[in-house]
Amino acid sequence: MSQGQPHRRRPDQSEVQEPIKYRDVFNVSGELADSDRPVMPRDAATAQAAENLVLGENPRGGPAAVMQSAATYNERFGPVGHLDATKVAREESVTVTETINPDGNRVVTEKVAGQVVAQYVEPPVPMASPGGSLDRDAITIGEALEASALTAGNKPIEQSDAAAIQAAEMRATGPNEIAPGGVAAVAQYAASVNPRDVNKTKLGDVLEDATEKLPADKPVTREDAKAVIGAEIRNSPNMATTPGGVVESLAAAAGLNQNGG
Repeated sequence: MSQGQPHRRRPDQSEVQEPIKYRDVFNVSGELADSDRPVMPRDAATAQAAENLVLGENPRGGPAAVMQSAATYNERFGPVGHLDATKVAREESVTVTETINPDGNRVVTEKVAGQVVAQYVEPPVPMASPGGSLDRDAITIGEALEASALTAGNKPIEQSDAAAIQAAEMRATGPNEIAPGGVAAVAQYAASVNPRDVNKTKLGDVLEDATEKLPADKPVTREDAKAVIGAEIRNSPNMATTPGGVVESLAAAAGLNQNGG
């Protein structure tokens, strides 16, 4: 006996909820902020396609992910069909562009109907030179973390810093969980209490002896730096990295390692 696709029960009219609109999830104005512009499933699909075309992925917490969540809610609880679209998908489009600013940073800008809804600023991570390889004198993740304690040691730890440190520790040690009492655990605790603590814990307090606190360590690779960049940006309110912080230290170390120092 063949098994058909399950049918999703459409809500009764009494169960229909107010749909999520663009103005609810993005800082937009004009026609896009009008009350009759809910986020539609085809709009979200357009955003996903635009991100994939330029970035090769849909960043976690990025505009496409936000639109998909909103569209799923609207389809489930509102009078919205799976193939419904607004002018965003039909005419105005979603665009994703990459540029390099004067500092050499990669700038990714995402627009919906011509309005900027997100912008990511990432420091450059040098590509490996032909035949380049890591040697025994390569800079380790722990050493790169200690370097950031020198360059940005006075910065109070925020959630974005804690996320970057956690990603770095996981790249160094392998397990998908943080070690109790390790640099990531201490950083996460600091990020949770700093907003209400007068004596804020700073990067230097946690990372100055990172190599001793890490249960394992390894040379920094370009892939490690990219993972840490993504973690910090996803947890940053302004979607940018800390100048001189964890990301820049790992990116610089990855470049030196790949190019033989």
